[in-house]
Amino acid sequence: MATLPSKPVPRILISGGNYDARWIARMAALIVAATGRKRPRLLYLPTAVGDDPAACLRWYERCAGLDVEPLVQRVFIDSLTQTRSWAEVLLGVDGIVASGGNTLNQQAIWRAQGIDRLLRQAWQRGIVLGGASAGGLCWFDSGSTDSRPQRLSIVQGLGFLKGSHCPHYDSEPGRRPQYQRLVASGELPAGYACDDGAGLLFEGRRVAQVIAVEAGARVYRVTRRGEHAVERALPVSA
Repeated sequence: MATLPSKPVPRILISGGNYDARWIARMAALIVAATGRKRPRLLYLPTAVGDDPAACLRWYERCAGLDVEPLVQRVFIDSLTQTRSWAEVLLGVDGIVASGGNTLNQQAIWRAQGIDRLLRQAWQRGIVLGGASAGGLCWFDSGSTDSRPQRLSIVQGLGFLKGSHCPHYDSEPGRRPQYQRLVASGELPAGYACDDGAGLLFEGRRVAQVIAVEAGARVYRVTRRGEHAVERALPVSA
């Protein structure tokens, strides 16, 4: 009897902020383990920083010395020079990393270009997704953002991961109390908060690993109990 091909496992690897070459190396190792590819193709989407050339350069610098093929795809393009379709680009790699930056603008552009639908296809096909800060927040239903003037607010994400997310939990004033208040009031559903240098690996919509690349960095599960938010630190995976 013929063996049926195994169904791809959707994976998303996020960090609360400050991802670096160590985080990218962890993502590359995950892709190698999942696909067997020895030199995975990692595509960087700098949409949330407006395709900032400096951010693109930092991406190549962070990948230097790693056994990966780093790629960048800008969204501020024209049809004369962008000869490949979004589908050809996004579905032809092993991993996709979204930049930090302005989540609200990122979501608007992705939806206008149809990139949101292709990212879901990529995820369902087993192409590993990820990012830090806005690059982690974007995959959830909703979360805490600094994308608007004056104060932290709520932003809607792609909804691949259920619940809410708060990045920069330990490093930006106001993040922790604001997130707890929004979960306690029911304005945000229960979710996960990540310090800078800590993150989560999701397989499907299940937390598979809790990761810390900085000493003391933590990930928290934040839920609602009555009119209060309850914060529980998750043990870092071995």
